[in-house]
Amino acid sequence: MNHILLIEDEEAISAALRLRLERSGYRVDTAASGPAGFELALTGRYQLILLDLELPGKGGLDICRDLRQQGIATPILMLTAYGETSDRILGLKLGADDYLAKPFDPGELLARMEAILRRAAPAPAAVLVHGRLRVDLRAATVHWRGALLALSAREYQLLAYFAQHPARVVSREELLREVWGYDESAQTRTIDVHIGWLRQKLEDDPRNPALLLTRVGLGYYFAPPPDEPVKSA
Repeated sequence: MNHILLIEDEEAISAALRLRLERSGYRVDTAASGPAGFELALTGRYQLILLDLELPGKGGLDICRDLRQQGIATPILMLTAYGETSDRILGLKLGADDYLAKPFDPGELLARMEAILRRAAPAPAAVLVHGRLRVDLRAATVHWRGALLALSAREYQLLAYFAQHPARVVSREELLREVWGYDESAQTRTIDVHIGWLRQKLEDDPRNPALLLTRVGLGYYFAPPPDEPVKSA
């Protein structure tokens, strides 16, 4: 789960953004002043900082500049009421990764956050191995307990996404966004049906562990299977 730092002094905006981000699967810490936000940002434990430009005690541009001078490379998305090109250019020159002027659509904010996080993420491994489950992202194949698993394209995409995000809850909204690409024809019922088909193929033998668990009201959870000794022929 990506850990986000939101530095915003307007209480209503901060509360609304935090709620929206948490519902989208992010872990969020907040700070209502420049100095408090700067101290949290210095810990380096965040994957992204949402930084308001006008803050009490220490402005967003100063925070951005000082973080970069301190060697903190955490991506920064600036949130500001200013829309002038000069302010945007200055923020980017000081080390911000993107800039969004208020008022903004929450959907656009999430899309920009996801783009920044994708750019900042290390290149994924070509082959993901979880116990006896092996997902080859280049060949688009899955081997389970030593056998090639016959999957449809969508089933493969779902399982590959779970394999890339093990041991965390994935909401239906996230799956719709990341696997279906916001395809309007894809409904949550469609996601549930595909999950059911995947479960049938992964758990066709009673000896097989349950890999895709339901978290009621939240989504699904991929439980990586334990390592098993491979029996010699």
